[in-house]
Amino acid sequence: MKTLLDTIDSPRDLKKLSVIQLETLAAEIREYICRVVSKNGGHLAPSLGVVELALALHATFDCPDDKIVWDVGHQSYAHKILTGRRGEFATIRTEGGLSGFPSISESDADAFGTGHASTAISAALGLAKARDLRGTDEKIIAVVGDGSISGGLSFEGLNNAGASHTDLIVILNDNRMSISPNVGALSKYLTDVISAQTYNKLKKDIWDLTGFIPAVGKQVRVILNRLERSLKSLIVPGSWFESLGFRYFGPLDGHDLTRLMQVLSQLKTIKGPLLLHVYTTKGKGYCFAEQDATRFHGISAFELKNGLSKKSSNRPTYSAVFGDTLVELARKNSTICAITAAMTDSTGLKQFSEEFPDRFFDVGIAEGHAVTFAAGLARGGLKPFVAIYSSFLQRSFDNIIHDVALQKLPVVFALDRAGFVGEDGSTHHGILDLSYMRQIPGMVVMAPKDENELRDMMNFAASYTGGPVSIRYPRGIGTAVHLNTSFNPVEPCRAEVLSEGSDTVILAIGEMVPVAREAGKMLAKDGVHATVVNMRFAAPLDTVVLDRAWSTGAPIITVEENSVCGGFGSAVLEYYCRKGCSPSLTILGIPDAFIEHAGRARLLEKYGLTPTALTETVRRVMQTCA
Repeated sequence: MKTLLDTIDSPRDLKKLSVIQLETLAAEIREYICRVVSKNGGHLAPSLGVVELALALHATFDCPDDKIVWDVGHQSYAHKILTGRRGEFATIRTEGGLSGFPSISESDADAFGTGHASTAISAALGLAKARDLRGTDEKIIAVVGDGSISGGLSFEGLNNAGASHTDLIVILNDNRMSISPNVGALSKYLTDVISAQTYNKLKKDIWDLTGFIPAVGKQVRVILNRLERSLKSLIVPGSWFESLGFRYFGPLDGHDLTRLMQVLSQLKTIKGPLLLHVYTTKGKGYCFAEQDATRFHGISAFELKNGLSKKSSNRPTYSAVFGDTLVELARKNSTICAITAAMTDSTGLKQFSEEFPDRFFDVGIAEGHAVTFAAGLARGGLKPFVAIYSSFLQRSFDNIIHDVALQKLPVVFALDRAGFVGEDGSTHHGILDLSYMRQIPGMVVMAPKDENELRDMMNFAASYTGGPVSIRYPRGIGTAVHLNTSFNPVEPCRAEVLSEGSDTVILAIGEMVPVAREAGKMLAKDGVHATVVNMRFAAPLDTVVLDRAWSTGAPIITVEENSVCGGFGSAVLEYYCRKGCSPSLTILGIPDAFIEHAGRARLLEKYGLTPTALTETVRRVMQTCA
């Protein structure tokens, strides 16, 4: 049976529908999103919460001529469905399919690529200024939600936009009640008044008229501004935005299509920077997501009928091992504290936050602040562990250098989701951290081969006082080793030789160590004997092991789940160049490119980072060197 959604091929089709039909369409979109995400995984709860908002925006504005920037982009599923990608939506987050985030290479309707938070206001202001310079009149809208307003870049954008007097609409999607709304009849009435064309025309007429009265006119203008600000500060929570130069409207029920479309239509006619505050329910329309929006924020494939995950494993994730180990260490060391940037559950810190609430700090989506805050804690005598995804920590590169490393402060960086992260794609792959961390003077850079080594490295880092430490580990379940109940010592800058052989040397780090070990076994069956080394440290390197590897004269292969540019293999090559050595060296890793979305196993296979692919590379290198 044909549904209403089947008739929607572009935003223009929405303009033919009544509000009742749009409400029916909202229900159909939610059902479609739930069905697809239950199979593919994805950001379910955020996208369910903005269905009415997406409908109201596209029914009111003219996308792609008018530009809508979604911040963060995981709210954009309904937007994708409504902008000509309804049929392709079933492929979202699969290899060759739609991205889980807005992508300018995917559709003209995606005004800006937004995979990380807090970028929309700055980007939208840039689009608005470009429009002004071109002399065109399209509308620019930034939709900011899921805590993105707490990021420093959002505040910088608001500050600049408010002072610019440029036509720009910022919609604050408040799905966590982070700004307490005062919703009542008076607030509703005031929003109606100040967004109405009659009111704004009258205000403009009075404003223009009083401009011709030299002395009295100025006083009247001051009184008008004060009157409006005073009324609004009494009734609505928008005075802070007003002080930045925005006109504030709301708060509105973000699921009330009639109200949304009415107010958005009025805002189209008002000049200058505007902020519309809407409140929504994260996970709206799917009971399990409404009850547990945190778990359904970003979820793997699940059973639609009960919300249970289709993937179950008794093996702990690296994040869980990190969290459990930090609690264990903190029980013995009262100086240990934990910092995260709005990722308490995802980084494994829930138990820590409950057991040590005074030593746990969730700073919101503010990675730069998290790092400098940690530097202050360390300077004050504490031992901060900063748990942030590898791709998100990129945003605080200067803070790491200037505030931590330059002062040799003992901050520990726990880089979760290092390497390929799979379906979230290019904005989330953690493929640069070995490169950007190891170039920082004084930074100790480590990567464990398994869960036990992660524990041991954390124990080492907890007592290390020589400066900052970086530990990177992958997304998902571990290698299923039996977890030790005690710690083994980690000797600084010392690698672990796993097997000895005279035919070739494989230098591996982190999650590639099990791959190298398995490749060594496969090669041995063919009579090729490899020295396999777990390097552990990307900085400083174990130069004793490197000297021994060069002295054998055998071909050397480095392997890492990081970009080949500037990473572990580059560090090895640089060391040999400084010594004047010219070994046969092959660097294996991730190409110098932004990598598409696909399952992690598929990406490892595609880029030659599996035991079979590594074995073939070793054989090819040996044939070349023969």
